Amino acid sequence: MKGKNHVFSRTEVKELAIAWLVLGLCFSIGYFFTVPARFPLFFMVSLIGVGSGFIFHELAHKLVAQKYGFRAEFRLWRMGLIIALASAVLTMGRFLFAAPGAVHIFAYTRPREQGIISLSGPVSNLALAVVFYFLSGLGGIAGLIGTYGFQINLWLAAFNLLPIGPLDGRAVMSWSMPLWVLVLVLSWGLLGLTWFGYVL
Repeated sequence: MKGKNHVFSRTEVKELAIAWLVLGLCFSIGYFFTVPARFPLFFMVSLIGVGSGFIFHELAHKLVAQKYGFRAEFRLWRMGLIIALASAVLTMGRFLFAAPGAVHIFAYTRPREQGIISLSGPVSNLALAVVFYFLSGLGGIAGLIGTYGFQINLWLAAFNLLPIGPLDGRAVMSWSMPLWVLVLVLSWGLLGLTWFGYVL
């Protein structure tokens, strides 16, 4: 049922903050084991680059769902947080399974609405990637944040567009196959270019 929605609950803000901090730690913890003196710097870089990508991705889902009139709230997956921390610590940052939580939509959505809500997350990551790309050319800490944020946000977009499990790609593909292919190819294409050194 559609109706009036509160934008954020106190519990939701707290759980988003916890997920953000834990992800920032997980993506930077390798430096704690290898170059401890650089850990504080890369923790900050991770909070901005990875954390912003995660937060904006989830908020995009939430706000678009609310625009359609659905109640939507972010909820932590506590086991996901434990797995993320354990995988990061045990592999010294070389491997990370990150699934700290997701936005839950407490209403039935038609395929078109579900597809648009799902697509909003990866699109927010692509938009952030553009912002970070321009930062990457500044040099210094800003350039480091830009480079890291650009690559991470492309990865978040590309990974979430895979049509498997609860990822966004399945709902987008079910709604509009041509649009899903377009955004998927764009995301993976740009990510591939960064891997081979053609971008950044």
